[in-house]
Amino acid sequence: MKSTRPTSDLTAHLGYWLRYVSNHVSQAFARKVETRGVTVAEWVLLHQLLGAEPLAPSRVAERLGMTRGAITKLADRLIAKSLLVRNADPEDGRAQTLALTVKSRKLVPELAALADANDSQFFDHLSPKDRATFLRILRGIVDARGLKSVPVD
Repeated sequence: MKSTRPTSDLTAHLGYWLRYVSNHVSQAFARKVETRGVTVAEWVLLHQLLGAEPLAPSRVAERLGMTRGAITKLADRLIAKSLLVRNADPEDGRAQTLALTVKSRKLVPELAALADANDSQFFDHLSPKDRATFLRILRGIVDARGLKSVPVD
């Protein structure tokens, strides 16, 4: 007769709880930014360009841990919404750069305020000390595992 190893309870896994909270936080934020006509991925790209000189798509991809193709698709959507411009690189006419438009320079701070409100909605019950500890633990996991890609969905 085969013995079966008992399985652990689903809720005994840290990953379960991390995903549970993450899904709720992420979905709430996605709903908030969608009211402003952008997706979370588009917001991440716009935020990356805020205060920056025009950047090559390859540089943006590198910074966000995304493929150049994914950045191109996001850029195309943002260009169609008049939130991004693509220009020839003044130093290398064959290359292109991405930059925010006047419209997106006004929108990004509004989206950042939504991100702050979303964080408050989910984490304001934590003391400043607990919040700092939680952030330190999460960043420690990122560092220990060498995680590079920025969460966009």
